[in-house]
Amino acid sequence: CKSFPETLLFQLLGLSIATLSTVTHYGLRFTLISNISLDSNAYRVIHQTAFYFGICLSMTLILAALLSSAATVRESQCLTAMGFFCFALAFCGLIPAACWRYTQSTEVEDSMMDVYDFVYEEVRRNTSSFRRHELTAIHEAFLCCGKHSPFGDTTIVENKTCPPGQVHDEGQDCLQEIQDFLKKHMDFVFSLLGIAIGFTVYGMILTSFLWFSIHFSSNLYRKGKYILR
Repeated sequence: CKSFPETLLFQLLGLSIATLSTVTHYGLRFTLISNISLDSNAYRVIHQTAFYFGICLSMTLILAALLSSAATVRESQCLTAMGFFCFALAFCGLIPAACWRYTQSTEVEDSMMDVYDFVYEEVRRNTSSFRRHELTAIHEAFLCCGKHSPFGDTTIVENKTCPPGQVHDEGQDCLQEIQDFLKKHMDFVFSLLGIAIGFTVYGMILTSFLWFSIHFSSNLYRKGKYILR
């Protein structure tokens, strides 16, 4: 049957997913891009969906762990079945998320870089003070400076929007910085998804074993008892 250390492990996994979702949603870099992105850009939808999915997933895993722990103490088949259902529900959510991460790995990167491209070109063409402020905020958040543009000299834009004392060179290209940052973050997310899938399968196996143990123990307890009429 499920032990209390294993229950605590599932709860920690759920809290880890909730923490990662919160950091991703309210992190400076992600929030900045989300606020700047246009309605036609897919990033804002992805940003919101990832947060709510992570919170729901973490709550499901925590609830499954609590139900399984209560089922062990009370030897309740009903609670065990509910715990199995929660683990199965989490598994059904994790598999599509992992498949989406594998098949659409560049969608988030492309949408974020599209936001930067849009703001950068707006500043380059119009020198809008509003867009210039947004571009400066992106440069400060990602610690980068400008990009390589095929439309001509961009030194004027970079001098007005890059952090003081920062020199533009190949190592500080913002598109490359955004891509590298997201690659590291998404690799961490994918690793956590893989761990969650493994523990979810483990949880389903344990709750199944617990249900059958309670079921057969109950039958053995009743065996040999007769009612005289």
